[in-house]
Amino acid sequence: MMHRSLAPSFVLPLAVSILAWPAAAAEPRAVGIDDFDAVRSVGSPAISTDGRYAAFELDDRIYVAGLSGEEPRPVTTPPSKASDPYWSHDGQALYFLSDRSGTRQVWKLPLDTFGEAVQVTHVERGLETLQFSPDEARLLLTWDDEGSDEEPEDKSRAAATDAAPETPAEPFVIDRLQFKEDAGDGYLTARPSDHLYVLDIASGAVTQVTRGRYTESDAAWSPDSGKIAFVSNREEEPDAGYRTDLFVIEASGGAPRRLTASDYVKSAPKWSPDGGWIAYRSAVDGVYGIEQLALISAEGGTPRLLTAELDRWVRDFRFSRDGRWIYFRFDNHGGQHLARVRLSDGKIERLLEGARTVSSFDLGAGGNVVVRASHMNDADELYRVRGGEVLRLTNVNGEYFASRDLGAKQKASFQSADGTLVEAFITTPPDFDEGRRYPAILDIHGGPVWQFAYGYDFGAQFLAANGYVVVQPNPRGSTGRGQDFVNAIYRTWGITDYDDVIAAIDHAVAMGIADPERLAVTGYSYGGYMTNVVITRTDRFKAAASGAGHSLIAANYGHDIYQRWYNWELGPPWEHRDRYDALSPLLRAGEVETPTIFLGGRLDWNVPILNAELFYQSLRHRGIDTRLVVYPGMHHGDWDPAYDKDYLERVVAWFDRYLKPDVR
Repeated sequence: MMHRSLAPSFVLPLAVSILAWPAAAAEPRAVGIDDFDAVRSVGSPAISTDGRYAAFELDDRIYVAGLSGEEPRPVTTPPSKASDPYWSHDGQALYFLSDRSGTRQVWKLPLDTFGEAVQVTHVERGLETLQFSPDEARLLLTWDDEGSDEEPEDKSRAAATDAAPETPAEPFVIDRLQFKEDAGDGYLTARPSDHLYVLDIASGAVTQVTRGRYTESDAAWSPDSGKIAFVSNREEEPDAGYRTDLFVIEASGGAPRRLTASDYVKSAPKWSPDGGWIAYRSAVDGVYGIEQLALISAEGGTPRLLTAELDRWVRDFRFSRDGRWIYFRFDNHGGQHLARVRLSDGKIERLLEGARTVSSFDLGAGGNVVVRASHMNDADELYRVRGGEVLRLTNVNGEYFASRDLGAKQKASFQSADGTLVEAFITTPPDFDEGRRYPAILDIHGGPVWQFAYGYDFGAQFLAANGYVVVQPNPRGSTGRGQDFVNAIYRTWGITDYDDVIAAIDHAVAMGIADPERLAVTGYSYGGYMTNVVITRTDRFKAAASGAGHSLIAANYGHDIYQRWYNWELGPPWEHRDRYDALSPLLRAGEVETPTIFLGGRLDWNVPILNAELFYQSLRHRGIDTRLVVYPGMHHGDWDPAYDKDYLERVVAWFDRYLKPDVR
């Protein structure tokens, strides 16, 4: 139910600036549906070896920005696509991935002349990631079994693809416990088979490092390029739970050595600069457990939690060059902030807080940190952080924001029914008049372990531009408030968090900005589930739009991708059907009076369209105004932009019909 280094002689070539603010333009206009993908996405920064520059991806090109505020310049050209910039350790070149030869390969751009890039790899199947060994002699790859000299366990679907049109496709033959995924046909006919490989740059030879019935992920080189740490679930039945452990293996292959042995879920190992320690993220479970930063000796032993006192969800992290600190991002009250922890004593220093979302970062020489961040109501840009100083490096969306009249976004705090403090982001229409009440939309996020955050939100702005106040709460179950706040919805989906989302809309009414007679509710994924819950428990909402929300939980056991989750939290339905039914809004469809539109992807195996069909049929049978919209070929996410736009326009039209009768 998841939501939606440079040489000193380097001279930047002349190019059109992407940093300067635009000249005065025409009167700004409100956000429209054609602005759906107008905001440009700045990639994660990569700081050069000497700490003077940051490379990043933008519009399928690589750009370089000076950390003293020089204007960014493109260093690759279309029509080929370039991504994943990586600075050579000697400071003489910039590597990147590009499809300019037909498949994605590694290319090397010399920085003394910034002339033509040279192709480094010639791998037939192409490359998805760029992960050099520290000595830059090899690349670490994660491939499925089709990349090895062993036969994959099941080639039936590939064979069917090559068959003549009149030949029936081979049947799906399944013996796995976890046999669904939200991709392709949806069925998994064999065990996972992602293994580690090493590509020698000079010779082009590929060596398979791991093999067998298990799968590996999150692999990381040791500083001496001799070992690889990785994550794997090597239990007898890997499909039965979320547990993973850390392993270390020689880069030449051999038997892996297990580092951890606990029921915790581990991910993203990284070696300390001296190779003596491995840091990683650790969670007590695979559903509600917040990921904390942990540290273990590279030889094994007892792990140490470094961020237990912080009690926040840790995202990506980096060791400082001297190995004394680990810098990391963490969720906090609707934002993502930057901090560091000292390994010697566990001291935590918060480095960048406030009304911002730090979505990635990199560390450089001289105390430089470059972050990709957004603030209350803008989009991601790159900033240099040094001491208490923050310097903006890019402004790729300045022209867009200067030409749009945005609705104001604010964060509010209030109490839920039991006194729990809850927060929400509230976006008002661009022409907001404080003396007037507006139709309001309660927008509930997916996950449920996720959060609405600081930053530009096109969906909220589009709804606000159509005259609505948009209320986006972070109820219990959301990240950013600690483990107990997340755990509060254990076996109480739609019960504990229902009070919180209702408190959010009540707060907007009490503020005098939301019209209590013109309220609507919507959400996608778990937010769609919560929308289904809300309309079964109150008739105060005049319209609802439910996107990809569960309705009859027991019907999804084995039909969607969440058998691990159900078995872990609810148990099997034949033993605990009461738990499933208590959390299934469809069984209270007889109490719904709210006109509701249901929307979803036809090939969604995360939240199958069955859920929307069941609820739609129930309301249609009862004579409640309803509609079902099914998008062909779409899974749970990554929709065709035309369908994304259609979705939003249909939701607005549905709400207008019931909340704005004067424009019907």
